Amino acid sequence: MTHTDAAVKTSAVPAWRRINWRDYVVYIGFAVVFLFFAITQGGNGFLTTSNLTNIVIQTAPITIMAVGLVFVLAAGEIDLSIGSVVALSALVGAVTMRETDSMLLGVAAGLAAGAAVGLVNGVFVTLVRLPSFLVTLATMGAVAGLAREVTGLQSVPVSNDAFLSFFGQGEILGIPGLVLWSVAAAVVGYLVLRQTRYGAHTLAIGDNVAAARVSGIKVIRVKIMVLMGSAMCAALAGLLYAGRLQGARYTLGEADLMSVIAAVIVGGTSLFGGKGSIVGAVLGSLLMGMLNNGLILAGLSVSQQMMARGAIILVAVSLSLRERRS
Repeated sequence: MTHTDAAVKTSAVPAWRRINWRDYVVYIGFAVVFLFFAITQGGNGFLTTSNLTNIVIQTAPITIMAVGLVFVLAAGEIDLSIGSVVALSALVGAVTMRETDSMLLGVAAGLAAGAAVGLVNGVFVTLVRLPSFLVTLATMGAVAGLAREVTGLQSVPVSNDAFLSFFGQGEILGIPGLVLWSVAAAVVGYLVLRQTRYGAHTLAIGDNVAAARVSGIKVIRVKIMVLMGSAMCAALAGLLYAGRLQGARYTLGEADLMSVIAAVIVGGTSLFGGKGSIVGAVLGSLLMGMLNNGLILAGLSVSQQMMARGAIILVAVSLSLRERRS
């Protein structure tokens, strides 16, 4: 078949059939879920400005972790330790502020705790050459135990007004700070992934690590950086939890891993690397938050919400596997 014949054959296929609808799953799903709850739960306050704003506020930590996880999956790795990092960083930050009464030291300590976990993950994945699934599964358990050990299973209140305003209930020009944190994470993540050499290298490594290494990309450094970045995003999420709840506890983030993975995969990031979408991950996070909110308004239990998230992950993984086989 000549190029001309192939072009004619392609042009004969309807435009709608040439669209890869899997790239738009999150947009379609978002619209469908929104319309469903708008119709069924509109009378229960779903469409009120305060409720919609509350969805964005409550999903801010998930959104920030999802942005970090996009880079990890795009590089062909996985990070299961982010939920445990949330609790550890929140506790380290809270304890530091309690002892020093310094917001800067507390924030620095919390982020440093996350960076340390990410560095450990990166070293074992790249230098020891262990699968990231096993490494982060191990650190998930170790970090969760460390978070419990830090305060002996006790909550740590946060009373630093500057911290509570900056990471919690503060507002700028009437816009809640947590909404601004979500927007900032989305913008920075998008620009880094799409407009920088680091982002291009991350996608290249996930697409074909051997080719990336031959082309001169420093694979080890990039993989360590994406795992550290993911852990630091989780650390920031922990600080936001501490600010919003005015305290830290070892249970923070323990149920977030499923939501984050669902948001990222539904958003179009491939489980096999080489493809990532920050916008999709953010919409996926809002979709999960909207789903939880709507189910609560409908009177469903936490266990039923967990089942719904599990079903979403199953569908998203099925779509990802079909795309991979294609």
